[in-house]
Amino acid sequence: MHPPLTQKQAIVASLRQLFAFYLLFIAIFFSGRALLFALYYDRIADAGVSQWLSFLLGLQMDTIVACIILALPVLLLFTAPRILGGPVRTFIRVYLLVFLLVALFIENATFPFFAEFDVRPNDIFLNYLDYPKEVFGNIWATYKLKLLVAAIMMSVAGYLFWTLTRKTFEVVFEIKWPFRLLLLLPLVAVLFIGIRSSFSHRAANISLAVYTDSHVVNEITKNSLYSIGYAYYSQKKHGVVMSKYGKMPLEEAYERVSRQLRIPVGNMEDPFRRTQPTHFPSAKPKNLVIFLQESLGAQFVGALGGEKGVTPNIDRLAGESLFFDHLYSNGTRSVRGIAGSVSGFLPVPGKGVVKRNKSQEDFFTVASLLKPYGYRSSFIYGGASNFDNMRGWFYGNGFDVLIDQPEFKNPAFTGIWGVCDEDLVVRANEEFAKWHAKGQPFVSVLFSTTNHTPFEFPGGRIDLIPGKPKNSVENAIKFADYAIGKLIDDAKREGYYDDTVFMILADHNVRTYGDDLVPVPKYRIMGMLLGGGIKPQRVSKRSTQPDVLATALDAVGLDLTYPILGKSIFEDPEKEMVLMQFHDMYALRNGDKLAVVQPDTPALTFDLSAEDHLTPAAHDTELERDTTAFIHVINDLYQHKRFKAEPGKAE
Repeated sequence: MHPPLTQKQAIVASLRQLFAFYLLFIAIFFSGRALLFALYYDRIADAGVSQWLSFLLGLQMDTIVACIILALPVLLLFTAPRILGGPVRTFIRVYLLVFLLVALFIENATFPFFAEFDVRPNDIFLNYLDYPKEVFGNIWATYKLKLLVAAIMMSVAGYLFWTLTRKTFEVVFEIKWPFRLLLLLPLVAVLFIGIRSSFSHRAANISLAVYTDSHVVNEITKNSLYSIGYAYYSQKKHGVVMSKYGKMPLEEAYERVSRQLRIPVGNMEDPFRRTQPTHFPSAKPKNLVIFLQESLGAQFVGALGGEKGVTPNIDRLAGESLFFDHLYSNGTRSVRGIAGSVSGFLPVPGKGVVKRNKSQEDFFTVASLLKPYGYRSSFIYGGASNFDNMRGWFYGNGFDVLIDQPEFKNPAFTGIWGVCDEDLVVRANEEFAKWHAKGQPFVSVLFSTTNHTPFEFPGGRIDLIPGKPKNSVENAIKFADYAIGKLIDDAKREGYYDDTVFMILADHNVRTYGDDLVPVPKYRIMGMLLGGGIKPQRVSKRSTQPDVLATALDAVGLDLTYPILGKSIFEDPEKEMVLMQFHDMYALRNGDKLAVVQPDTPALTFDLSAEDHLTPAAHDTELERDTTAFIHVINDLYQHKRFKAEPGKAE
């Protein structure tokens, strides 16, 4: 038993204990940031920015999180009567232990996440939690050692914490209750200042960390727990997020977007719908097959100047296709690629439309477009179609048939993400040959799975790339390339190749990362159109997924009416506008200028080099405002259901 403390001694001891817990969390966050700093120092050193400011601003973000964690313990400790001291202390010990373990786990998880996505855990991290089977299977297959290290660290820290905190906060209850209430006021004030972290009219937020045009420096400056919390808040409050991009009258926004897209605004209830005469009229319109490739970036494609020997079939087919030399994805996630390639839509702020409630029916797709012309529509996927809500979205928006993993009988190979791409194209060929034999026109979307960590595929199909592990991204892409070649060869053998337009393109790159604020080179992907009646051609203009879709529909041979936010290259060969979404940022490219708009941060303009790298430039106010206009228009199209399956359809 220690001798009774004076009230002053008890107060000082209590404050020291609270400060010790503050320092504990700060130490965890600082250690994670320092290790990231060391691991990525080569990229940071080349950024030409004040590196140490990252730690100063990082401390500010860490303080926000630590103060949020400590708010409840302070409130309970300084308001609870002494008689409840025991239960309150036990609850606080458990509460702080949970946050300690969560903080350690998230800091450990940050390293593989950063290596994969070049960002701290954010909305991607949250979205993956919706699919525990696939995600945890992938984590277990890929990160066993990292999981073991995290488990050991958390076990040791948890044991030490529980052992060393047995008597923690006993001293608080030696302070008389009226004095504790008086102490509560300044403590709450300190925590409020720490959480708000600003004396201006607006509290600090995640944009505090965005102090340079180096993407990697900004991400290292952030706090992972804060980033996850901010992502959760943003997903729940889409209207609040919109206000962070700046205000603009909707009429002005539509005028600006119309000029950039070179598409007139018609009826505001269905603003971009127009009739597009085909440049390839045919008495027998073609089938359409969209083969969406998981993460097939341009850097792996020899025909695009990428690594040699990874895509022999794509390189071969490039010579007999309409081949896009400068195709860019609009986003970095599969749901963005699906929306761009199947609907011709651009990335909406927040969750993608495939997962959003207002786009689960009556949202425009190629299936709803071609249904009145007698086309049979299907979505064929080797995995579980509930992933990213694909099943609900495709079924709700006009697709007749959905074939996913349970529908594959005796597949050649099944991995964590489903059956391999070979099984996918074998099953697709069976369906296409059957429909062709019946004279049934069809439109189908295939979505590959093989090129996804942990990069699993059957042996004996490809010659592995020398010097690369079997389960590497390069070998996975080579297997995906093998499946592409097989689909085209089977189509020619079965006789439906000449009656079909094949649209083969990537959803996004395998890793969209880089030192620039927006890593434009990593948005470059592969894309081609081939099939009956398509003349070989290299398309040098910059294009995006909605442009490829409009071009493919042009080649089908029908005069069509649609709201696609892109144009056929045969309709507008001069258009080279590219819109890119990078997490919560938007970048609009026009020529060699790029404007970047991000939440709660002034817009920026950059010049683009021949290699698509960014150099800060004088503000191009018009281009910056055009970027803001796109954000508002895309959100309005979604929120008010103006991107409709059928013209004039009621909401």
